[in-house]
Amino acid sequence: MDYNTDIIRDNNPMDSLEKQLICPICLEMFNKPVVILPCQHNLCRKCANDVFQAGNPYWPTRTSVSGGRFRCPTCRHEVILDRHGVYGLQRNLLVENIIDVYKQDYTSRPEKKENHPMCEKHEDEKINIYCLSCEVPTCSMCKVFGAHKDCDVSPLQSVYQSQKTELSSCISMLVAANDRIQCILSQLEESCKTVQKNCQKRKVSVIEAFEVLSRILEETKAHLTQRISKAEEEKLNFVRSLVHNYQEQLQSSSNLLKNAFQAMEHSGAANFLLNSKQLIKTIMEASKGCQLEKTDPGFENMDQFMLDVEQVSHFLKSIDFSPGCEDDEDDMEEYEETEEDRPEVSQIMVHRDRVKTP
Repeated sequence: MDYNTDIIRDNNPMDSLEKQLICPICLEMFNKPVVILPCQHNLCRKCANDVFQAGNPYWPTRTSVSGGRFRCPTCRHEVILDRHGVYGLQRNLLVENIIDVYKQDYTSRPEKKENHPMCEKHEDEKINIYCLSCEVPTCSMCKVFGAHKDCDVSPLQSVYQSQKTELSSCISMLVAANDRIQCILSQLEESCKTVQKNCQKRKVSVIEAFEVLSRILEETKAHLTQRISKAEEEKLNFVRSLVHNYQEQLQSSSNLLKNAFQAMEHSGAANFLLNSKQLIKTIMEASKGCQLEKTDPGFENMDQFMLDVEQVSHFLKSIDFSPGCEDDEDDMEEYEETEEDRPEVSQIMVHRDRVKTP
């Protein structure tokens, strides 16, 4: 007997119970045996097997050594099966016993009349046959006298069972398709996480690489500026020593001038002649010997410390991710070919120890 859920029933506990005994796949009362899933939801074994087979089309037999999986159509919980498939699921004997009790109560109750649809053409006739040619339900009068008199017909109940079975199969396939979509979504979500994780690692790697380059540049900058400072100190010390020598010469000349002026002021010829000859000789020698060391032309220039970083700048701007980039590889080959022609100082990106004194 088919237990149709559309039959009008009294509001009693047994009616509420029937709603709990409906399979979510076939939408009928559970057919024994009833299996219980790990999430505590129940399915007909046949419906569970249909869903499992639809979701695992390459699962050969239930004696295969490999298992499979599908999702509960009620809560979407993933059910992992062993090599026995759905036959390895535990039977829910409690639900089966409740179904037996319900069926006994149902058969003892007077069946209510179904709110049967009537034919639109013949208002007094119930729809009781199915036109196979037009694929619509109709009544006997339509077959005998009406629009379907030349059509092939079939009993309504047989077509009902056939289409209900087909709908149940479609539900199973849709549930399996949803299961596959859910698996794909899970894979895509995992793929997003993996992409984010790998990108973060690559970002850290790039930052570390540029920190190394930055340290090399800083060390090289400190080394080159230290050499300039050393040259500055040497030149300044040399100039300061000349300044000191010239100041001493100037002081000595000033003292001679003072003595000369004092000698000119003596009125006595004897006193003047006693010191004038030696004073004149000293002044003559001082005038002739005022030729101290001088700086060479261009002494102040620092042209030997000029850097040519044009090619290095071009190389830094062309830094890119090399795998699969043919253009970058060509640039690198061109750069390597011109490396011998560039100034040694332009190699500061390699290591500061490679910077040579100009």
